[in-house]
Amino acid sequence: MQCPKCRGNMRTYERNGVHIEQCDNCRGIFLDYGELETLTRMETQYHTAPPPPAAGPAWGAPPPHGGHYGGHHHRQRSWVGMLFST
Repeated sequence: MQCPKCRGNMRTYERNGVHIEQCDNCRGIFLDYGELETLTRMETQYHTAPPPPAAGPAWGAPPPHGGHYGGHHHRQRSWVGMLFST
């Protein structure tokens, strides 16, 4: 398949059940009918999901380092990052 913008070679990627075509040359992303709506719905679900409960010691000791457990884990801010994360 050729890119409709620059005529470069298109590759198809499957991410979370959605097929996305991306141009090897201009890096443009092209979606088929209904895929944008699917991605929008997935993004809404992703951002409305409750964060996982914080784990702590069973004996009730205060957390080390001023109240932080473990490393810092942040959710990705966009469905685009979610689609192309490895």
